[in-house]
Amino acid sequence: MSASYRVPMIFPGQASQAVGMAQDLAEAGGPAADFLATVNEALGDDLTGIMFEGPAETLTATHNAQPAILAHSVAISLALREMDILPSLVTGHSLGEFSAAVAAQALSPADGLRIVRKRGELMFAAGQEVPGTMAAVMGLSGQAVRDVCAEVSATAGVVVLANHNSDAQVAISGEVGAVEAAGKALSEAGARRVIPLNVSGAFHSPLLSGAAEGFREYLADINMNDPEVPLVANVTATAVNTASELKSGFGEQLTSPVLWHDIMTSVAGGDAPPNVVLELGPGRVLSNLARRAFPETKFVPVGTVADLAGIQDILAEFA
Repeated sequence: MSASYRVPMIFPGQASQAVGMAQDLAEAGGPAADFLATVNEALGDDLTGIMFEGPAETLTATHNAQPAILAHSVAISLALREMDILPSLVTGHSLGEFSAAVAAQALSPADGLRIVRKRGELMFAAGQEVPGTMAAVMGLSGQAVRDVCAEVSATAGVVVLANHNSDAQVAISGEVGAVEAAGKALSEAGARRVIPLNVSGAFHSPLLSGAAEGFREYLADINMNDPEVPLVANVTATAVNTASELKSGFGEQLTSPVLWHDIMTSVAGGDAPPNVVLELGPGRVLSNLARRAFPETKFVPVGTVADLAGIQDILAEFA
């Protein structure tokens, strides 16, 4: 009989999608395949066909990418659950927070899919109504970026820190002209690089207030349970333990920064960091970010059948 493990689990956000994602899971049988077989019925279209076969531009569309990434992440969590590998706590980057909620059994998989489909639709529509953009900023602290954004906003329009991913990597979001002006000011302030992002709107900024209002109205009718393990929230970087806290945070998330660096400090920092943290879903962006900042913890991406085959040995080695 295989050993039982409880480990922290983290879930990636948008831009982790890739054509072919989760196809090996669908072909391998078991609970992951069973769940993937229900995805299209839950959404009323052929999302798994887009996941498996593309085209990439269709998969990348916000309203497809978000449920696709959640579907992949949830499929992996179900496969691990069958192996008696369960979360001790969960968290996720932006969209990934919804995957985390499903893994913590606060949301049903079908509701998770429908919620993020709606979220993607609202975010895209907001970007069409109130044009905005984002940029990645390398080599400056979060506080330095906040200070520059505040100065630029006073004259050039709305621009804010949107994602605080690490000590030296953040993203800014806001009106197109303001983001461009902030990029120049940040370069002058010492940023190593400022990279425009190919996004359809100013995510995690006040420009999404209309989308956030619509999303809160949609969430009002969704049944949520208390998470079975602590869920470290994007908006506060603290653990939530009740359905009401979770729903409130989901409603605030679209207009608030993702405090990922603080979240990961909560998960893997401190005097007794965990031996292993699993990243569930497509890609390894979060693991690559965390390895540099938290070298005492082994971050393990789990996204494929091959990854699942080796996970027991990795957990046994670091138990």
